Amino acid sequence: IEIPTKLCTGLCWEYSGGMSETVKLSTLIPDMRNANLGTPRGSQMIEDSLRQYGAGRSILIDKHGNVIAGNKTLENAGAIGMDDVIVVQSDGTKLVAVQRTDLDLDDPHTRQLAIADNRAGQVSLDWDTETLKGLVEDGVDLAPFWTADELKAMWPQDGIGDGDAGQTLAERFGV
Repeated sequence: IEIPTKLCTGLCWEYSGGMSETVKLSTLIPDMRNANLGTPRGSQMIEDSLRQYGAGRSILIDKHGNVIAGNKTLENAGAIGMDDVIVVQSDGTKLVAVQRTDLDLDDPHTRQLAIADNRAGQVSLDWDTETLKGLVEDGVDLAPFWTADELKAMWPQDGIGDGDAGQTLAERFGV
């Protein structure tokens, strides 16, 4: 989904950080190596939140339309019939804010959206250790995200952490 800087063929507009365009949800490509397996409960929470509150945050895609973050949101948005996505181009040097013109932070409904967003993300998280291992083999450094003890608990090596065998990360870390 590379949008030319001088020419936009769809519904688009220019802003100080680049271009924006509305595209079909089906044009975005889920990450087939997403390390988050998700959970059935989390998926249901995301779907329920989208139905009840609408979209509350953006997802992140690369310059080719591959989803970097927000795979579970993309999946559930498609499941409930959200067809269009507003793609905002950014090089990452500025924060992108989504302004919902129908929401007011003083409204309890809006506060529920905030809680739903955070809780659904928490409940939906279940790391796929095999995918993480593959990413490490490809040169991805997990050290900024997990301590050495957490990594040992994820995949026992040389008998370390064997008591956790067969458990998902969500079970091991009580999520």
